[in-house]
Amino acid sequence: MDKPEAFSHHLPFTMLQRVRRLLRAVALRFGHRSPFLVFDPAYRQSIQGAPLDPLRGEKIVAFLRLERLLSNQGLSRPLPAALKNLLLAHDPVYLESLQLPSTLTSILGVPVNPGDRDTILALQRLMVGGTIQATRLVARGEQVVVHLGGGFHHAGRRRGAGFCVFNDMAVAILRLRQRGFGGNVLVVDLDLHDGNGTREIFAHDPSVFTLSIHNQHWDEPEALASLSLALGSGVDDGQYLAAVRESLEHVLRHFQPELVFYVAGSDVAHDDALGNWRISPEGVLDRDQFVLNTFRERKVPVIVLLGGGYGENAWRYPARFIAWVLSGDVYEPPADEVVALARLRQMPGFLAEEATDDSWGLTEEDLAGILPGISVERKFLGTFSQVGVELMLERMGFLQQIRAKGFVCPTVTLELDHPLGHTLRIFADPHKRELLMELRLARTSGAVPGFELLAVEWLLLQNPRASFTPQRPRLPGQAHPGLGLLAEVFAWLVLLCEKLGLDGLYFRPSHFHLAALARKHASFLNPREAALFDALSQLLQDKPLAEASRLVHEGKVVDAHTGKPVHWGAFPMVLPVSSRLCEQVESTAYRQTQTQARQQLVLCLSDAKS
Repeated sequence: MDKPEAFSHHLPFTMLQRVRRLLRAVALRFGHRSPFLVFDPAYRQSIQGAPLDPLRGEKIVAFLRLERLLSNQGLSRPLPAALKNLLLAHDPVYLESLQLPSTLTSILGVPVNPGDRDTILALQRLMVGGTIQATRLVARGEQVVVHLGGGFHHAGRRRGAGFCVFNDMAVAILRLRQRGFGGNVLVVDLDLHDGNGTREIFAHDPSVFTLSIHNQHWDEPEALASLSLALGSGVDDGQYLAAVRESLEHVLRHFQPELVFYVAGSDVAHDDALGNWRISPEGVLDRDQFVLNTFRERKVPVIVLLGGGYGENAWRYPARFIAWVLSGDVYEPPADEVVALARLRQMPGFLAEEATDDSWGLTEEDLAGILPGISVERKFLGTFSQVGVELMLERMGFLQQIRAKGFVCPTVTLELDHPLGHTLRIFADPHKRELLMELRLARTSGAVPGFELLAVEWLLLQNPRASFTPQRPRLPGQAHPGLGLLAEVFAWLVLLCEKLGLDGLYFRPSHFHLAALARKHASFLNPREAALFDALSQLLQDKPLAEASRLVHEGKVVDAHTGKPVHWGAFPMVLPVSSRLCEQVESTAYRQTQTQARQQLVLCLSDAKS
């Protein structure tokens, strides 16, 4: 099999950066350094219905490894926080009340049943343990430690709120106090939301200063050592960065910390699903760099916590920051498909029929007993049993992400006797009342002579409980909004191609927007159709994708010479996996034909035609 070429990405950088990156790669290969990141694969456990990405930490780790910035020696796995440590920061009556699902329901804002209670508590206890582990690493001499979790700043001594059950920072600080650390501690909380719980726990402790810059106060911001600044809604880069600089400089004129906890919330970003600020990616990174450089200059150790961040892009902001911390360079995280593929490739034995990584905790034998009636002789794509397919989806976190969207018990079915191929469906529950995903695949050697491909005959991803909004309008062909998991599906299909020894994916996008989404990595088989797509993209470049696709679908784009509408013909595309197929769609002859065809095309909108 040729070396896989799919989803490659190339970032421009100077010769000096090339040398620095090469040296870092050598250091990771042969060097030994103490742990820098605290993370556990169990962090992927979702809170069903909460707008949290359960794979945020995994995506960051995959990105850092993809850029050769992180080795296995750079990761430290935590232990769950002991009850005696939780009692340092929380009232025992409150901790006892957490046995009631109703208490967790009020904290998380989503229904919690008794079966979910222990899972949620175990997840948050493990993340509290992650922040404690970060303090251990600082005690061993690390100047900067990043915990890919934590920042549960709403939890107070006698109550939780805003997805925060335990206050990990308070537990970690009070544990340090118990072990003899008496130095000043500064909590720099730059999450979009008020760090009210941390402030309340240390309201009467002048040795712990809490700085919180947020959109609005959650309670009365009174404490012996505290500065709380509510900026309101619609904050932009200039206003925000000025407030951060002025506030931090003011605090440090009066308070000299020996340890800093930095809550680097990405929910301040302009595209955050729950946010109401307009901070750009550059603004978020400027903020993070300023905070860290401020304490680097003073040689004060810093523990970075992720804090809030909601939606599909929430992982990108801490990923940029951490890559800069490790390298001194700015790395732009690649497309979701690239990271999804990297993440799956980094899972040992991901495509095996039996589990090889105990950290994921499931084997086919574990699932066989709860899936009666499965014929192990019938194989999906001639290779995978139904249990094997479900196990793959579980390992890759696909089913976990579906649960996080509020579908508690996703059900996987296979149809292996359809004349057009094998069909995989995922329903919202065992009663199969709501269809979430339908994928029909077939192996084909006839689509492109000389190549064997995995043909995607049909793909549907939908969330029947979501509604269209001005930000997410209806696209042509949609009955419901998308499920938001297209990148994960494409990454999985690429790995299936590699496993089965196939040359790539073959599909026919039925609408312009589908081709636009795939075009980052896929090519049209016919160079003339590639030229048409380029012409449409240039004409509609200022339009939102939904509007552009609608204009094409409704025949509003016309040939300027003939006046005839341009019809989208579901033109075949391929996503190359083998280098042989990649060479065919990137050949000189292909590009020459595409260029010549593009020069002959003049398109315009029908309303603009004279």
